Amino acid sequence: MFGIGTTELLVILVVALIVIGPSKLPDVMRTIGKGLAEFRRVSTDVKSTLEAEVQRAEDTKRKEEAKKELFPEKEAAVPEAAAQAAKVDTPAETPAETPAASGAAGKQTA
Repeated sequence: MFGIGTTELLVILVVALIVIGPSKLPDVMRTIGKGLAEFRRVSTDVKSTLEAEVQRAEDTKRKEEAKKELFPEKEAAVPEAAAQAAKVDTPAETPAETPAASGAAGKQTA
């Protein structure tokens, strides 16, 4: 238990008996026992939660790998679709001189 041998445990109990006293020792030991039980319960809960999250992440990764194996054509189609979407999203270039030219033409007629 926590790397404590029987001799060390006896020394701790004797010191606790002297410091706390024989009347309060059972209450203190009960409180310590409840605290340790709560600590173990919380530790087990955290451990199971972490294991569940790791399992969920592994399942998601396996699903993605299975999709890549089953549907390789979709993987190749995604970059092509992204390239086509990029071409569509770029605005048409307009000459910057067009407004200035029309303004200059207006000044010449005036």
